[in-house]
Amino acid sequence: MSLQLYIVVGLALVFDFLNGVHDSSNIVATMIASRAFRPGTALGLTAVANFFGPFLFGVAVATTIGEEVAQADVLNLDVLIACLFGAIAWNVLTWILGIPSSSSHALIGGMVGAVLAGAGFSALKLQGIEKVIIALITSPLLGFAFGFLFTRIIYFLARNASNDINTFFKRGQLVTALGMAFSHGTNDAQKTMGIITLSLLIGGYITEFKVPLWVVGLSAGAIALGTALGGWKLIRTLGGRFYKIRPIHSFSTQLTSSFVILSASFLGLPVSTSQVVSSAIIGVGSSERFGKVRWSVAEEIVMAWIITIPASALIAAVVYWIIDLLH
Repeated sequence: MSLQLYIVVGLALVFDFLNGVHDSSNIVATMIASRAFRPGTALGLTAVANFFGPFLFGVAVATTIGEEVAQADVLNLDVLIACLFGAIAWNVLTWILGIPSSSSHALIGGMVGAVLAGAGFSALKLQGIEKVIIALITSPLLGFAFGFLFTRIIYFLARNASNDINTFFKRGQLVTALGMAFSHGTNDAQKTMGIITLSLLIGGYITEFKVPLWVVGLSAGAIALGTALGGWKLIRTLGGRFYKIRPIHSFSTQLTSSFVILSASFLGLPVSTSQVVSSAIIGVGSSERFGKVRWSVAEEIVMAWIITIPASALIAAVVYWIIDLLH
């Protein structure tokens, strides 16, 4: 393996780690806010589930990222280095500011920007990019819709229940939160697997796009470690700024997010966990009354989503041009 290849793998694992830090809030925020679990317990459980997710549910998303976005035969490793720099820079900035932006958007933006700068428009696979963009756009809409629907169904089924039902919703989060963590590990860790496997293909280390087991293990480990450390600013944003989270809200949000993310993973569709969970929280709250949600917070997050792809694309393009000048 060349030095460039080691740099790509290293940057990919850094991105994966930061993705785990970013998205740990999405997995455990409602769990902690509803007082179902203590923060340390919640983060530990979800980190373990994140690690095993990619081993249990395949690598369809990795294949989409690695094979369907750009033409490998016209790319070089500098393109992937620039892509990852763009995504990491944006993740660090939003992490510092406590903004739950999308790591998935940052990676796609970084890839598009770097490929355009390094190989030109013809190197992009428009059909694959369209597939990815549609998935990223529709998944939060589905998160909102299913969050709204599932909560209404839960209220209907529990309409004659006593206050003891809250105990069920607290304990039931062990299942729903782990389900969400499994789905997150399945979808998000695979994006890093796709980039690393693509770099191995470009570097001539492998002859066909097939994710090696060691790549699965490294990617799963990096995102699990990031999840275990947690992103406390983001946990506060998602856990309390929308509205007061009760056990039923947490249970329904996690159920919704698990369903949407795992379904997308089986279809090979990369989605944004932060988008799905945030929109599910809004959908769950709106099912009680629309005035319950602090929509100003939702607007801030939506604005971050809108600017993520162009911002990370621009950073990645600039980084590629700098690398090219240094050669």
